[in-house]
Amino acid sequence: MQFHVNGTLVPAEEATVNVRDRGFMYGDAAFETLRAYDGTVFEWDAHAERLDKTCEVLSLDHGISDDDLRSRIRETLTANDLRDAYVKCSITRGVQPGKLTPGPADDPTVVVIVAELPRGGTGGESVWNDPATVEVVKTRRVPSKALPAHAKTHNYLNGILARLETEADEALMLDSAGTVTEGATSNLFFVREGVLHTPSLSGPILPGITRSVVLELADEDGIPTRIGRYTPADVRDADEVFMTNTTWEVRPVGCLDDIAFEVGPITRELATAFDALVEARHY
Repeated sequence: MQFHVNGTLVPAEEATVNVRDRGFMYGDAAFETLRAYDGTVFEWDAHAERLDKTCEVLSLDHGISDDDLRSRIRETLTANDLRDAYVKCSITRGVQPGKLTPGPADDPTVVVIVAELPRGGTGGESVWNDPATVEVVKTRRVPSKALPAHAKTHNYLNGILARLETEADEALMLDSAGTVTEGATSNLFFVREGVLHTPSLSGPILPGITRSVVLELADEDGIPTRIGRYTPADVRDADEVFMTNTTWEVRPVGCLDDIAFEVGPITRELATAFDALVEARHY
């Protein structure tokens, strides 16, 4: 394997960053997890926009264009002869004096790593084997006034602490008021009486790219949708539950805490529509 580090392709075992890099020392970095289907990145513009917004939050003016980043991703996929892959692109402020207050990002660190994933689309295979097990955990989601939820940074301790609480596939987190937010690495959807529900982005929730695509697909298919604020009881009373993220795509939930769920018709419809979209765009 070869990874892209600061403009150069290097063997994975040699792909390193300085121990004084602010991404390592403070989590002072932005990143995006992307998925390539047949050699091209799914929803690139949306991912690039979210990465730009994260960098704005961090005041991380790295000076690298979206086209340049996209080229580095292409080069990394080509170097590893990968068409269907997981992609992670990270930008840090680079190496700076050992103080908390950052300086200008005159020499940012830019890393692209990739890993093989199954083919997507209607002829593909899921990266997961079974519906997800999910548990509501005690760790609360950090309020957006403390750490903006729409910023996707290297500081993932909130999600890590949530995952440490459970042996389930995903940890479902609440906000400080006890309202449902999202999984540690995924967005939540549930269906009740034929209506698709998902928590509002007015709470501390990352605006997931797959979340947005699923909402568009639901609208196209005429599925009634409501975006709001929900309690854990609302989700437990649902007829169907599923999670979304870039690598899982649409993953049904088979169990939330001690409540079992079947893979319902709306979950299947949206998963099928997602596969068809990927197939039409990329294969």
